[in-house]
Amino acid sequence: MSPEVTSFFDSATNTISHIVRDPSSNACAIIDSVLDYDPVSGKRSTESAEKLLQFLTDNSLELQWILETHVHADHLTAAPYIKKQAGGKIAIGNHISSVQQAWNSIFNYKDGLETDPSVFDHLLEDGETFTIGNLSASVMYTPGHTSVDVTYVIGDAAFVGDTLFMPDYGTARADFPGGDARAMYQSIQKILSLPDETRLFMCHDYLPKEGRDDYKWVTTVGEEKNNILVSGRSEEEFVAERQERDKNLATPTLLYASLQVNIRAGELPPPEDNGVRYLKVPVADLDRK
Repeated sequence: MSPEVTSFFDSATNTISHIVRDPSSNACAIIDSVLDYDPVSGKRSTESAEKLLQFLTDNSLELQWILETHVHADHLTAAPYIKKQAGGKIAIGNHISSVQQAWNSIFNYKDGLETDPSVFDHLLEDGETFTIGNLSASVMYTPGHTSVDVTYVIGDAAFVGDTLFMPDYGTARADFPGGDARAMYQSIQKILSLPDETRLFMCHDYLPKEGRDDYKWVTTVGEEKNNILVSGRSEEEFVAERQERDKNLATPTLLYASLQVNIRAGELPPPEDNGVRYLKVPVADLDRK
């Protein structure tokens, strides 16, 4: 079956959230939601999430799943807020514990929550199948950007998270803790082994320097085989180019805030003894480049 997909672009983070609907029922899933966050004031808002919720209401949809393709480093997930408002199970790939453990060390957390994958309602295994109404969905483990990335294959559509971008832009970075350019290349080959007509839905779009001035987030496997960083490259060539590119990339603005929240399935760290919740930012030494 072919799912109906409605996408929502968040201009602040260049993130695309998707509502995937079973055309034969009112069942749906939300993939990669966004909670608005201002890193200067520390204020959060639900404007982006409300757009998703309003669509559910307007179309009388039943939310069954709130899916994460990975632990995002560029935006906070709205998963717990959406669950509170509309129900559904929050799910992520079952390698989440490796990401929790890596960032638990970086943030020097000692409460143990960050290494507890049970904060998510369901952990999805590679090859696992689940349903959205009458739609059959399957999980493809596609690490590389992080060690927890998965692709959701739902009917004739696949939701690739940050593994791939539009063909004229390339791929995600692979230099975060747990990232691996070689694993990314192999994951991309798995995605490209799907039928050429499979629709691919991106989690982000950043306009290329030349050739396009409108945001896009849907392509096909056939078109993605012409990806500017993948097409015609051997595994060794891809790894070398990806690693070289990653050396010059800036740290995402919301990296530290996002990771501290998203490894907790969208919940904030617990309040300290003054009742206030804090997000940490590691400070580099002066002589560190």
